Amino acid sequence: MTIAPEAPTLPATRPAVPEFLELEITGRCQLTCGHCYAESGPTNGHGTMTGDDWRRVITEAATLGTKIVQFIGGEPTLAPEFAGLVGHALDAGLRVQVYSNLYRVRADHWDLFAHPRVSLGTSYYSDVADEHDAITGRKGSHGSTRANIVEAVRRGIPVKVGIVHMRDGQRSEEARAEMAALGVDRVHIDRVRAVGNASTAKALIPSTSELCGRCADGKAAILPDGKVAPCVLGRFLPAGDVKSGSLEQVFAGPLWAQVAASIPRRKRTAGCLPDEDSCQPAPRNASEGCNPDQDGSDCSPAETPACDPSY
Repeated sequence: MTIAPEAPTLPATRPAVPEFLELEITGRCQLTCGHCYAESGPTNGHGTMTGDDWRRVITEAATLGTKIVQFIGGEPTLAPEFAGLVGHALDAGLRVQVYSNLYRVRADHWDLFAHPRVSLGTSYYSDVADEHDAITGRKGSHGSTRANIVEAVRRGIPVKVGIVHMRDGQRSEEARAEMAALGVDRVHIDRVRAVGNASTAKALIPSTSELCGRCADGKAAILPDGKVAPCVLGRFLPAGDVKSGSLEQVFAGPLWAQVAASIPRRKRTAGCLPDEDSCQPAPRNASEGCNPDQDGSDCSPAETPACDPSY
């Protein structure tokens, strides 16, 4: 009797790879913000991930189903291979967001930002220069960032602005009104989160209670050393390493599942607003809350990359 050969073992179903990846390509930044979750600064390095490492990750992400990558730091435009990595992501068919402080913008970067699949994000703190500059630790940063926001709008480049509400009396609402008057239609206010510099200043150990409640839901972050986290704010929850393995291995592994399960989920309220504790000052009406068509239902720190920045 002929014995039929044993049927081949079929590969396991591929893990769900986040559609949105934050790529923290440097720890260097011209600013010294006291609340910076990444503890970035002018003397920080670019990390141990090489240009080849980042290109490999971007290629794999596109192959596995990622739709959007966000380049962030630090200040991502300071990374030596910034422009080349953005070009690589675009060549791979991905949409790109660059989250920049917009303190300085090179002429050739404006051409890059004008690509139809590229958008900008930035942080802004006050309509008063002294207050903004005191938060960033860089005199003149208000004028530079504001001027580059104006230039982005003039060029028709999609830009969203996040305002981190640091303290009582901060002119956050005035800053939001100013941005609206300048033609920025995506402005979000959030409270400061006790992560990174803000955690150190408050002598707190980072906690999952500081997260928006939607980290790891279709999103993940890759840090300058190759560590994978549920978002850049959740950097204290390492869930894998792309320096020593692949994205597919990370997202198929038990550690990623454990980390994702450890993050408390927030109950969404009517009008798709984030939970009341997440954003201060509160949105003025439901239409200004977290619109799933625009903001991915996020309440990240001032729409920084903690959550889906889909448009």
